[in-house]
Amino acid sequence: MKKTPLYESHLQAKGKIVDFCGWALPIEYAGISAEHQAVRNRAGMFDVSHMGEYFVEGKDAEAFVQHLITNDITKIGDGRIQYSPMCYPNGGTVDDLLIYRFSPEKFLIVVNASNCEKDGEWFEKNRFGEIAIRNASDATAQLAIQGPKAQAVLQKLAAEDLAEIKFFRFRDDFELAGTKVLISRSGYTGEDGFEIYFDPTAAPKLWAAILEAGKDDGLEPAALGARDLLRFEACLPLYGQEIAETISPLTAGLDRFVNFDCGDFIGRDALLREKTDGSPRQLIAFEMKDRAVPRSHYPILAADGRKLGEVTHGTFSPGLQKSIGLGYVEPGALAVGDPLAIEIRGKTWPGSVVVKPFYNKQYKK
Repeated sequence: MKKTPLYESHLQAKGKIVDFCGWALPIEYAGISAEHQAVRNRAGMFDVSHMGEYFVEGKDAEAFVQHLITNDITKIGDGRIQYSPMCYPNGGTVDDLLIYRFSPEKFLIVVNASNCEKDGEWFEKNRFGEIAIRNASDATAQLAIQGPKAQAVLQKLAAEDLAEIKFFRFRDDFELAGTKVLISRSGYTGEDGFEIYFDPTAAPKLWAAILEAGKDDGLEPAALGARDLLRFEACLPLYGQEIAETISPLTAGLDRFVNFDCGDFIGRDALLREKTDGSPRQLIAFEMKDRAVPRSHYPILAADGRKLGEVTHGTFSPGLQKSIGLGYVEPGALAVGDPLAIEIRGKTWPGSVVVKPFYNKQYKK
């Protein structure tokens, strides 16, 4: 397994190490529920150095990125971030990306760890014009500090006012605890927070400095288990579950990130057909009537017992104090408020369809 530059720090913090996409990463420290509550109520810090980073630079960088993605990169200004799916010609999802726009001639594309090599091959396969593509993944460490007290914690170490960085915006060459970083107001938890990118050699020092700065604010190290629970409550998609090479962004309910007016991007024709003909599946959110926990691939049943689809992911939410799940069913089969049942080891358990997301914290920064 590959190790991030914070592997020893995780061991010192008594992190329980697991294999995640070929990386040795902690699944928990003090416990998933405790780390979840720390992020929701105070602040948590995640090592996400396993994520992939690619720089695209050159005269045709903007045109190239625009051709790859379903969103419209020309609609955002320099210093801003855009979320976008990236599709195959058949409309299936290659990956979902965060794109940092420095200028029309320079972009940073952040990719999922499980897709890093595949995405790089896709970039090269579809490259054109005067561009340079650089895989900076091994030369980049990444931390995510998330939660209502994230700004207060980091401000103690920052040379400039973090309040000036608005949501989905970033600053390059920012100084944090004496380390030069790229810092963005973004995250994968449904909370306010920041993601920082920097030289891996500075990782242990910066990790320790942030933990020390966050002592009085209740900052805790948080790991993969809490991160997945937090993103799931906020209904942020995970590649391999809600989106995949066989699932289009339209099927996944990501319509707002598909812009048909931004040129001939890869997958446009297939997505237009799906928009006209309708998606083959419908993504629903549901909650259980008791604490029975739905898991991936458990059958989703109608009230009369007919199978409608399968669960993509489910869990017990310590914050909501109920079992929740997402799943794909036949299009139009269920609406918000409708009853359903989940088959768990041969027994059916009742639930009902609810509005997405399960958790939505409104904040303005």
